[in-house]
Amino acid sequence: TGSSKQEAGKAMIEFSLLTALLAGLLGGVHCVGMCGGIVAAFSFRADGSTPPFRLHLAYNLGRVSSYVLFGALAGALGASLKLAEFMPVQTVLYVLAQVVMILLGLYLAGLNRWVLVFERAGGSMWRGIKPLFQKLLPVKSAPQAMLAGMAWGWLPCGLVYSVLVSALAAGSATSGAALMLAFGLGTLPNLLGMGLFARQIQPFMQQLWVRRAAGLTVAGFGVWGLMTLGYAALSHA
Repeated sequence: TGSSKQEAGKAMIEFSLLTALLAGLLGGVHCVGMCGGIVAAFSFRADGSTPPFRLHLAYNLGRVSSYVLFGALAGALGASLKLAEFMPVQTVLYVLAQVVMILLGLYLAGLNRWVLVFERAGGSMWRGIKPLFQKLLPVKSAPQAMLAGMAWGWLPCGLVYSVLVSALAAGSATSGAALMLAFGLGTLPNLLGMGLFARQIQPFMQQLWVRRAAGLTVAGFGVWGLMTLGYAALSHA
């Protein structure tokens, strides 16, 4: 029935939001290596007259704002594909999102590098944004830090691109934006902490058991998503 489909769709969106939030949080094992250099540059170039936490918060708000924009665009694209009624797009995109989440988890665990294909694909966009990013340095104010953070959001990142596949499957621009917002909020503790306590955090996050535990947890959410879809299909058969 229509109501059961709506309930199933709502449950899928809620599950995707939780998955995105935890992917951002557990993906800190990747962020340390990927963004550590940028965070260090922000830390050392900051004007001493501005409190460090205020600057780092502005950087990260700008970065998350870019993620939300990406999510809205991806969600809108997914919605347009759904309206075209070319195939059962919503289901296909959902399955693809869960498969990519599994691959992402294996990558975070150090067991697979397939996700790096996404990073290489985004390299050309970053080459266009990088000169603008460099012009914003050294950062001397919170508004300037937020602009630098928005440019930082364009850095090619397999973690971001993998979650964008879930935004594509979200079914609307609003849902896609919400999903990437959840992901961005999940990354905040790691990247804010890295900016303020890099020396204490980095050794812990790079330990093999931490990477394996975080990655396999993310992969587990992808497996659970596929099992949930399979159970829903069987129950409506």
